Amino acid sequence: MTLRMNRRTFLATTAAGMALGAMPGFLRRASAATPFAFQASWINDAEFAGYFIAIDEGLYAAEGLDLTYAPGGPDVIPESTLISGTADLTLTTPDTTVKAIVDQGAPFRIIGTQYRKNPIGIVSLAKAPINTPADLIGKTLAVPPVNVISVEAMLKLNNIDKSQLTIVPYAYDPTPLIKGEIDASLDFTTNVPFTIEQAGEKATSFLLYDFGFTIYNDTVVVTEETLKTKRKELVAWLRASRKGWEENLADPTVWPPKFADTWFKGTGRTIENEIYFNVAQKPLIESPNGIFSMDEEGIQKNIDALGQIGIKATREMFDTTLLEEI
Repeated sequence: MTLRMNRRTFLATTAAGMALGAMPGFLRRASAATPFAFQASWINDAEFAGYFIAIDEGLYAAEGLDLTYAPGGPDVIPESTLISGTADLTLTTPDTTVKAIVDQGAPFRIIGTQYRKNPIGIVSLAKAPINTPADLIGKTLAVPPVNVISVEAMLKLNNIDKSQLTIVPYAYDPTPLIKGEIDASLDFTTNVPFTIEQAGEKATSFLLYDFGFTIYNDTVVVTEETLKTKRKELVAWLRASRKGWEENLADPTVWPPKFADTWFKGTGRTIENEIYFNVAQKPLIESPNGIFSMDEEGIQKNIDALGQIGIKATREMFDTTLLEEI
């Protein structure tokens, strides 16, 4: 989590250095009537499996969309693609989006969320587990610089002074954790534990979300102009994407192997890694109200959490009316 670098391990960072033109799915189209451009927030991995299914199964075409899909990477700032007009819709994190609205007057609206619970959390080794914020007292925690403020907010919410632990920079490499040079790191809990287990250790983790820092992730963002002029297309995208995700999460072990020679080809990651990722993210995405849904309680939790780090979100920044039309 650019803005997204704090969301990935060193393996994904390495893979993202590949030329985008060589990556499967870059600017991939499905035949349909109305052009619609979707900018993903990271390289092709299980985080976007639902969209890959929707493309491959013709779900966007069935909704009348001629979809252009572009993967992200460390040099892609998702919000900037909306401003430049190269994308109609993108995935972001609410902290970066709301900050852009507040500080720069960016004309953004959040119309849904892929992750109702943010996958970012504290990862440690099972043989020396860090299971709660209180367990961090007296320990060394590695945190990407862009996430320090979020960690400090989580500590504050749990009545822990940041002076009670040592925070060091995190370079997206779990090696220091495996070697015992640090006690824990901040990372995607859906992914880095697999890397640790491949190194012969067992990992454990907890989400910042479960201890007060309650923000969404991969929020679906558009400009006010697109919301006004392409509402029908946005609802169609949400409907097709929801169908793709429902198919993917029905059994998250099924689809990753099917993408081995297409969407996941050349990323430097194993299909076993993608299956692990896909299984782990299922409970963070699914909602009784349907994938992408945002209820009033969840929105308020986002507003409150962002307020803890000095970002003043308002209810008007979240538009739930399109979800009502699916």
